[in-house]
Amino acid sequence: MIYLDNAATTKPSESAIEMAEKFNKEYFFNPSALYEGGLFCAKEIKRTKELILKNIGSVSHEVIFTSCGSESDNMAIFCAVKRGNVATSLGEHAAVYNSFLELKQRQRQVFFAKLNNNGSVNVDDLIKIVKENAIDFVSVVHVNNETGAINDINFIAKELKKINPKLIFHSDGVQAFGKIPYRISNEIDLYSISAHKINALKGLGVLLKNKSVRISPLIYGGGQENNLRSGTENVFGIKVFEYAMQEKYALINENFEKIKKYNLWARNNLDKDIFTIISSNNCSPYVLSVSAVGVKGEIIMHMLEKEGVIIGNGSACSSKHKHSRVLKECGFADKVLDGAIRISFSCDTTFEEVEFAINKLNENAKKLKGIIN
Repeated sequence: MIYLDNAATTKPSESAIEMAEKFNKEYFFNPSALYEGGLFCAKEIKRTKELILKNIGSVSHEVIFTSCGSESDNMAIFCAVKRGNVATSLGEHAAVYNSFLELKQRQRQVFFAKLNNNGSVNVDDLIKIVKENAIDFVSVVHVNNETGAINDINFIAKELKKINPKLIFHSDGVQAFGKIPYRISNEIDLYSISAHKINALKGLGVLLKNKSVRISPLIYGGGQENNLRSGTENVFGIKVFEYAMQEKYALINENFEKIKKYNLWARNNLDKDIFTIISSNNCSPYVLSVSAVGVKGEIIMHMLEKEGVIIGNGSACSSKHKHSRVLKECGFADKVLDGAIRISFSCDTTFEEVEFAINKLNENAKKLKGIIN
């Protein structure tokens, strides 16, 4: 099987699981326990948190472990927004977008900034919204999960805080962490991460919180995670995440350059008479959205699956909808939306896999369009 839907989830790292196995078999203790085994697990969790902050280049944030990226997004939004008006972009992941719709139901004034053609936020429109509507909370995705568009969140947060220094800025960094080289600035108040997007396990997420920002607890109980998210910590999942993260950050620049070459080759070798490239050249190389105009993207996806190639046809969290909400907001016509598919790479992807997949994409799209038998 050739797996090219890594924006949806990634294959867990066997070496990371093997290294963490002792936290299942030997050090299975509750980190809140005061005997030696519990204290050891608590110390190991602290070590993981320190490494996360080191890799992301922060000394002003703290780490809160959650169950997934969506929970981290929800925690940031519902536990930080206590009053005032809020704004986000029309290109957000469903975990953010639907949370803002819920805030609207709760009688908040909610504003949505427009998108550029590649799925990035229109910064001028967002700045205008913040200037004109006394916005207190903003959420902007770091890397768009459908197009790969990269938002310069450090710059955006800095500009918005010139307008309102007390503004709280959140970013969903699920498709950025461990993939694109960057450092988080002090202007980023809250930042969401998901373990299973970087070859760790499902069931673990992270919310980075600036120490200067106060939020309400998400779960009440034993006071874990600095009294903000009670519940016994998933030590095994946390350590798998640590080891997978270290594998990613040890080669993050090399992997980025390698995936750029794969992405460029795929762009250049897709049949230009059939495929429209949706993702712009300055998007994250890990995500490549295209459209086989005139055919159904879902049909191509299933045809490739029979050939042993797995791709996506948009966000896995929005798979029940006919068209991608995000791509529609980018301004694409229905015929482009119908044929949309998403190819997303991993550092484990090989060039031979990319070559085979693109050739099969061209071949099957031609069959659907009746160009070949």
